[in-house]
Amino acid sequence: MRYPRAMPLGIFLLIAGITVLSIFAIERGENERQAAQLHARATAIASALERRANASSAYLRAGAALLSTVDEVPPDDFRRFVSELRLDSDYRGAEGIGWARIVTPTEVEEFNQLLVDEGAMADGLYPPLDSGEPYAVPVTFLEPDTQRNRRALGFDMYSSPERRAAMDEAERTSRPTATDAIVLQQEGDGTAPGFLIYMPVFEPGPGGRALKGFIYSPFNAEDFLQSALELEDAGNYGVRLYDAEAGDGTLLAATFDGEMENRDTAVKTVTIANNPWNLAVSMVENPGLSGLSMATLIFGLLVASLLMLLVRMLTQQAQEDESALAWFEEQASIRNSLTRELNHRVKNTLANVLSIIALTRRRADNVDDFADGLDGRIRALSATHDLLTQSDWGSTPVKAVIDAELLPYAQGDDHSVELVGPEVELAPNDALSLGLAVHELATNAAKYGALSQPGGKLSVRWQLITEDLVRVEWLERGGPPVAQERSRGFGTDLIERIVAHELRHPVELDFDPAGVRCVLLIPVRRPSEFMIRAARKAPQNDADS
Repeated sequence: MRYPRAMPLGIFLLIAGITVLSIFAIERGENERQAAQLHARATAIASALERRANASSAYLRAGAALLSTVDEVPPDDFRRFVSELRLDSDYRGAEGIGWARIVTPTEVEEFNQLLVDEGAMADGLYPPLDSGEPYAVPVTFLEPDTQRNRRALGFDMYSSPERRAAMDEAERTSRPTATDAIVLQQEGDGTAPGFLIYMPVFEPGPGGRALKGFIYSPFNAEDFLQSALELEDAGNYGVRLYDAEAGDGTLLAATFDGEMENRDTAVKTVTIANNPWNLAVSMVENPGLSGLSMATLIFGLLVASLLMLLVRMLTQQAQEDESALAWFEEQASIRNSLTRELNHRVKNTLANVLSIIALTRRRADNVDDFADGLDGRIRALSATHDLLTQSDWGSTPVKAVIDAELLPYAQGDDHSVELVGPEVELAPNDALSLGLAVHELATNAAKYGALSQPGGKLSVRWQLITEDLVRVEWLERGGPPVAQERSRGFGTDLIERIVAHELRHPVELDFDPAGVRCVLLIPVRRPSEFMIRAARKAPQNDADS
């Protein structure tokens, strides 16, 4: 009790410190487990890539063994050979299987004629064979025979440094050999990276054997990677494949575009057809705290908080009692304020009713006329009151007020009612005044004006003429001619006196022979917040705001 604030804080910090140390130990073990899983996944994906490459190499070895036994490789025989291989799912990711024969300078014309017979897109061997080169290795056949693969026919692969290096290595080792990253001829103007696997084909020659050509397979790197991932799913890891050290210039394919610098990454060397590549497998998402760490954190904070609250309970009891007394005082102030507000609004409504009764009585010749006139005007007040109640006695749209008063006349087919204007909100008292005015005008129009006969047209338009003033124009046309000699009625007095007084602007009421025209100017009063609790003072209740 000597230190009512320091003791609870000290207990909280002690428990929080123990919780943090526990989370640190848990997360360290979790990171070690995730690192082991990451390396295991990288090893599995590397194995899947090598299996895909080995399956392709096996087909190329089989093809090389067959082609070395024939003197020539006719197109039909090569197509039959590829079709009879019955390539299964292990060969996914490859563009096909091709044959590239050795073409010496004396055999160029013969080769060009072969391209014409095959319907290649090139007119002949390209690029042209240099005089210093002993031979070219152009794409002779490439199956399946598709428009995409025909783009490569006739291309001298030996003219490309990357392809030449792989072919020379394949010839030296007599093993399938992959190129580094290249752009396949099939891509045309595209830039998607790919690679080729070459298998040399030999024939008997002087000194033992001579190079006859290469059977090969082109691969789109992205498709090759995806086909390997069908064997070993990457799960929540991102995979990138490089043909050398990791870098943007050596990237062959990737399963995500994010940065790798701040992620745990496992790098494996993958041998793809006698060519070492690098496989990088990394966490795609930062897992954050583990489930056990989160549970420990929540439990530790909960225990620390409970102990701190227990120590603080006695001192807080007095504060809570004081707050309860203040709350009761505030509620009493709110009830008093609401009572004054309700009293103010009831007085305003009763004042309007008394004014209507007084004017109706002056104009009525008998009790029935007095009752009928009073009933309609009270109903008009009631309709507008309903709108104000729906809006909790807040602002009410001009259109809603006019719609409520013209509802009995808007359904007829023998006359038209047009309401045009923007969204404008009115204060409660101004909405009541507008409702009374529209009721009187509508009653007069139904008895003597545009709403009393077929073909009549009523137009009510409103617009903001300033930020704080809206102009409402009532215009009747197509009804009976308006009599110019008439006695002054209650409606005229109500509009020009009561309504004009409430709105604080004169009303323009014109009984033109073509139809009644009335213009009202209504203030647009900006709503202000009803501050009941402000400084514990009685609120300023303004029924017009």
